[in-house]
Amino acid sequence: MMIAASALLAQAEEDFNYTAINGQYYYYTVDECGDTLILASLEGISVSSLRAFENDDDYRLYRRYRQYAIQVSPYARQAIRIFRETEYVTNNMDNRDSRRYIRRLQRELKDEFNDPLRSLTKTQGMILIKMIERELDTPMYDLIKMLRNGVTATYWSTLGKLYGHDIREGYIVGDNRILDAVLDDFDVSYDMPFRINLEEEESEEE
Repeated sequence: MMIAASALLAQAEEDFNYTAINGQYYYYTVDECGDTLILASLEGISVSSLRAFENDDDYRLYRRYRQYAIQVSPYARQAIRIFRETEYVTNNMDNRDSRRYIRRLQRELKDEFNDPLRSLTKTQGMILIKMIERELDTPMYDLIKMLRNGVTATYWSTLGKLYGHDIREGYIVGDNRILDAVLDDFDVSYDMPFRINLEEEESEEE
């Protein structure tokens, strides 16, 4: 079974066929009977040992963090996906076109995410930020600065401090061991399933 799947994947990569399903792209191939076969990797699962806590307060905090992580993890996955795809699409753009693309994307996403994100509590917002920082290995301040500008990043840094969050420090393993234990069980990564040469596609359309 694994050999057959590997062979199909190799064929799909060679033919470079892909299709979009629910906003994500997957390789596909057509077999001898004319049937279309979609090839996708299943998400990994996390298996961990039973947690040991020093006291009931730590256990309750763990349960609360975990419940919040479940609630915000879909937003973290979306943020990671959007960042990875934006990073790829704007890689060969000049600064002006890149800014224009990001502003347009921001307008498109505002209606979808503005209300849900505004309704998050301080702790939920903190966990969402830490999820993103942990996966991208970059402080939120630097991410905002890269995607927007230094003034915007400084504004959010100042605002974050008013609520007890420092978006400049990034995710520090060991700084909050309860949060470490919770986030170890969540995979919010996103790998681009293929590489598209946008210039070639545009020239073909013309």
